[in-house]
Amino acid sequence: MAKQTDISDYLIAPDPGAARLTRRIAGRDHTGAETEIAVVEERPLTIFLNGQEIVTAMTIGDYPQYLALGFLRNQGMLSAADEITRVDYDEDLETVVVRTARQTNFEDKMKKKTRTSGCAVGTVFGDMMEGLQGVRLPGGEVRTSWLYALAHKINTTPSLYLEAGAIHGTVLCCKDRPLVYMEDVGRHNAVDKIAGWMLSEAAVADDKILYTTGRLTSEMVIKTAMMGIPVLASRSGFTAWGVEIAREVGLTLIGRMKGRRFVCLSGEDRLIRDADPDAVADEPSRQRRKGAEA
Repeated sequence: MAKQTDISDYLIAPDPGAARLTRRIAGRDHTGAETEIAVVEERPLTIFLNGQEIVTAMTIGDYPQYLALGFLRNQGMLSAADEITRVDYDEDLETVVVRTARQTNFEDKMKKKTRTSGCAVGTVFGDMMEGLQGVRLPGGEVRTSWLYALAHKINTTPSLYLEAGAIHGTVLCCKDRPLVYMEDVGRHNAVDKIAGWMLSEAAVADDKILYTTGRLTSEMVIKTAMMGIPVLASRSGFTAWGVEIAREVGLTLIGRMKGRRFVCLSGEDRLIRDADPDAVADEPSRQRRKGAEA
């Protein structure tokens, strides 16, 4: 069994032992024997922007303020120039209200909804490509030694995925260091929490890598580009439209990262191959199948 990663390097790490995130449920296994396992909780969170109700998301319930801020930012309803005056979370009512100095009204934008390929059914309001016109992500580099180190650290970090499954993770990284690790039932929620944290902390994006356990779909590529992050990596696969958009905006897109293997389908000019793949331990086949099924 792989040694678990020390989480002290993280600014935010998963908390698989948090009481509200899972529930113990009894059942019977394949032999008919009684068993009890940890099952991930789902709960609704309704997001308001000033006086307007925007959406109700199904989420595990941690970091609701970051989820609300990130969702609104990635929908183009908040800009970097917006002055956020308050973010109020009511646990009993399961609501977050984001308040800004300017008046907002997105009634017309909300009339057009696109259901995305997110696992918990993501929703995008308005034109999915809105806000990407003219976007060209900054240059820089990504070293294969960083990718191998990140994959090992992230895959051995104690997490809800390892504890209970039925979850996706997204990790904000800088070089070979994972910084902020968010999980949720939908990968779109996990990446929105990252976006909300970045907005709250005024974090620089152009030297970051975003790692996700989920598929590299158009939605994930658009969100990453909107956040200004130039590199998106995953242990899972691609969609064709996701690759097309990544190439348009200059995003380095790396998928099927398992052990020593990966595939880069966009932005290879940033890639510096400074590690010998033969010196990297490959994943046992059982682990690779588990990752593919997640």
